Amino acid sequence: MSELLDLHGKTTKAIRAAADAAMRRHGLRLGQDHLLAALWEQDGRTPGEVAAATNVTTPAVTKVAARMAEAGLLTRRRDERDNRLVRLWLTDAGRALREPIEAERRLLEERITEDLTATERKHLMSALAKIHRSASDLLGGDPVEHDDPSLA
Repeated sequence: MSELLDLHGKTTKAIRAAADAAMRRHGLRLGQDHLLAALWEQDGRTPGEVAAATNVTTPAVTKVAARMAEAGLLTRRRDERDNRLVRLWLTDAGRALREPIEAERRLLEERITEDLTATERKHLMSALAKIHRSASDLLGGDPVEHDDPSLA
């Protein structure tokens, strides 16, 4: 295995495990924070709109949304104008998670990058953006298949 792919794989696994632990402290599974963030940005989106915003498939969003509805974090309701569409709406419990989840994600990012200088952080983000763009181009823009909508 190439050095980049090996290191990336190890890093991704470690970051996902740390992020999963952070989300579980708030009663969430990894990826559910991304679905919530899409609704914090614009409540009442369809699963397809959330899928596009989080770069996953619509069935993945539908599956996670069902779990989150059972947990009381969101509701699924038919669109008032087009009964074929379902929209996802945050509950008070889902809205209340915004501040603690955003704080948890900031803290996690700070702790993961604490040994980097400001310049190194800037270069890392620039390099990751370029790598993401190149990898996405290889996929032809198709969403990544996940059980949970996660933008790791």
